[in-house]
Amino acid sequence: MLKPRYDRRQLAALESTLLAELRVLRLRVPHLAGGLVAGVNGLLLAHDTHDTDPDGLAALTATALGVAQRLADATGQGEFRESLFRGEHGFIATYAAGPNCVLTLLSHPDVSIGRLRLEGRRSAQRLAEVLRGGEPQASSP
Repeated sequence: MLKPRYDRRQLAALESTLLAELRVLRLRVPHLAGGLVAGVNGLLLAHDTHDTDPDGLAALTATALGVAQRLADATGQGEFRESLFRGEHGFIATYAAGPNCVLTLLSHPDVSIGRLRLEGRRSAQRLAEVLRGGEPQASSP
């Protein structure tokens, strides 16, 4: 997916940029527990998670994305944009970050859902720009 377009140095720089975006999100969204950027195939690109296996979460995200895409198609809702899961101990939000990647965010139960969704959408747009080789918009906290 991304490897043919990037050499090792470029992949390291890309990972650094993606990680910086994830860290800015933590500043913007109180009660955010972590996040990751993955390919739609489940390949982990960058993560800021501490209590969760990032590779496993990336794979699960790809699986959930596939189901969400089929659900959207079956109901005529168009292309996948985002999903939100609520569990007993918090939320999992997933956003399309361009055609080949997804942003997944984990939060505590007391997160502001409006803030999570707003910042998640903005971040996914910035990540999509970075991943297609464009210059991201400034994302200061």
